[in-house]
Amino acid sequence: MPKDPKTQYYHDTFPKQFQDAPGLQKEMEPKPDCGEESYKGSGKLNGRKALVTGGDSGIGRAAAIAYAREGADVAINYLPEEQPDAEEVKQLIEEAGRKAVLIPGDLKDEDFNYKLVEEAHEQLGGLDILALVAGKQQAVEDIADLPTEQIKETYETNVYPLYWLSKAAIPHMPAGSSIITTTSVEGFNPSPMLLDYAATKSAIIGFTKGLAKQIADKSIRVNSVAPGPIWTPLQISGGQPQENIPEFGSNTPPTPIGRAGQPAELSSVYVFLASEESSYVTAQVYSITGGIPTA
Repeated sequence: MPKDPKTQYYHDTFPKQFQDAPGLQKEMEPKPDCGEESYKGSGKLNGRKALVTGGDSGIGRAAAIAYAREGADVAINYLPEEQPDAEEVKQLIEEAGRKAVLIPGDLKDEDFNYKLVEEAHEQLGGLDILALVAGKQQAVEDIADLPTEQIKETYETNVYPLYWLSKAAIPHMPAGSSIITTTSVEGFNPSPMLLDYAATKSAIIGFTKGLAKQIADKSIRVNSVAPGPIWTPLQISGGQPQENIPEFGSNTPPTPIGRAGQPAELSSVYVFLASEESSYVTAQVYSITGGIPTA
């Protein structure tokens, strides 16, 4: 029997909670479901080598777990303060029988991006999947209160690394490789309190489509995933005002499905876009928004 999508994952109100950014998944209540118990692989990525930014928690964690269970060795990047979450992911990757490489560091540092790719390539023995998931989101309700430093850091986290990491990775990536960026429903339907974040997500769409066309002759595909309201540490560490947390995804913002999404619900799309099943797919954006329109 099929499951009701309105009740398939957590669909109650969330308790108010706050952590300083970037936040730890292991301290959230309820913990996001990243497929730790549910994702089953079927060999779609056997022998592949993946680098996932933001792989310690949330959507990046879900992608990393899925990649490993599909047969890929996985390197994950995260901020040093997210080490406890990263250690959990390392254990899950190794339990799947795959190699796990942990590479902490700040993507706002251009030089670190180049070192990240080189280290991942060296330790994995190759690189053919680049999943760019890491992001910064801080809600500010009035543009008068939006600090210039926050605008800069949001672009330096969400946009600049896509250029740096792609520049470094493409020379290592063989034909059939895949680059997957992460935009958002905010790139199509911006919230008034996320002016900087939404603008970066629009930029990611343009970057993805342009790069896909530029490197198609190298037989490297580039696509993007556009999540809607997904329960991750991003939301409880300033991404949403505290008053929005209890009904996040049901009424703030409202979704036709009536609840927040869980990272596990994006796993299969990140796998599809990395696998040979999507061989004729490039320059596309896949929306997983609970029904919020992106067109």
